[in-house]
Amino acid sequence: MNLTDRPRRLRRDGIRPLVSETRLDARDLVAPIFVDATTDERAPIESMPNQERVPVDDAVARVEEVRETGVEAVMVFGIPESKDERGTRAWAEDGVVQEAVRRITAETDAYVITDVCLCEYTSHGHCGVLEADAESDPTLTVRNDPTLDLLARTAVSHAEAGADMVAPSSMTDGMVGAIRDGLDAAGHESVPIMSYAAKYESAFYGPFRDAADGAPAFGDRRHYQMDPANGREALREVSLDVEQGADVLMIKPALAYLDVVRSIREAFDHPVAAYNVSGEYAMVHAAAERGWLDLEATAHESLLAMKRAGADLIVTYFAEDLADRL
Repeated sequence: MNLTDRPRRLRRDGIRPLVSETRLDARDLVAPIFVDATTDERAPIESMPNQERVPVDDAVARVEEVRETGVEAVMVFGIPESKDERGTRAWAEDGVVQEAVRRITAETDAYVITDVCLCEYTSHGHCGVLEADAESDPTLTVRNDPTLDLLARTAVSHAEAGADMVAPSSMTDGMVGAIRDGLDAAGHESVPIMSYAAKYESAFYGPFRDAADGAPAFGDRRHYQMDPANGREALREVSLDVEQGADVLMIKPALAYLDVVRSIREAFDHPVAAYNVSGEYAMVHAAAERGWLDLEATAHESLLAMKRAGADLIVTYFAEDLADRL
C-alpha cells in the first residue's frame, strides 16, 4: 500500500493535543445551586448525587465552594417558604432568590445568573397563571399573556437584588420582550437575558423537580414546552427570542438535543448555552455506581460533545467535579 493520507500521524502524544479541535474550560461552565428558605441545614438531593439544597445563610459558602474549583458562574434556583396560586413569592423583595443574590453578590466575585420562572412558587407547580379549567379540561393549561407581567416583575426583582443576568425558563410566548421592557424601564438596561429559547417537554427533568420542588400538581407541561419530536420549530422559537432582545440562547436538555444545539449555532451569531440537565447527570452517576461507566471520563465526554456541537457555555451539575480536570 502507498498511503499518502494517514490520520493516525496526528494522534501521537505531543501532537494530539495541539490539533484538538474542541476544548473545555472551567470558565465555560455554570454551576446550578439550590437555595431553600424552608430549612436551616444543608440537605442532600437523593436523585442527584453530590448535589444539595442549602439554606439562605449558607448561600455564600456554597458559591465560594464553587468558585474554589475555578468555576466562575452560578445559576441560582430558589425554594420558597410558602406558595400560592400566582407564585407571589417569586418577585417578593424578601424572597429566597432575592435574599440569596444580595448576599452572594456582596460577598463573592461570582457571576450570578437567576432562573426566572414561577413553577417553584405556585401551589399548582405550573409555570404561570392557570386557565379556569386547567385541572379538568385544559386547552393550553397556562394563560400566556397574564403570566408575562409576573415574569417581568420577577426578573426586575432579581436585577434589583444584584443579579448579573436573568434566565427566563417558562417558555411563555413573548417572555423575553416583556422582561426586556421591564428591565429597561427599571433602569437595568445593562442586565442581559439568557433565554431558555428552545426548552423541550423532556423526561430528563425528573430529578430537578425533586431538587427544586417544582413538579406539577396535575397534568404536564406539554402545552407550553416544546415537543421532543420537533427540530425546525426550535429555529422559530429562537428567532422570536432574538427579535425580542435575548442576549444568550439556551437549549434544554442538551445531550439528547445536540442536533438542535448545532442548528442554533449555525443559524444565529448569539452565544449559545446548553443545559446538561438533571436526568443526564443522574443517569451517568447511576451507571458509574454500578461500575458500567467511568464517571469522570463519561461526564467530560458528554460536555465535550455539547461544546463540539456549538455550545459556548454549559449549565451543568458536573461543573465542580470536572473543573480540576479542565
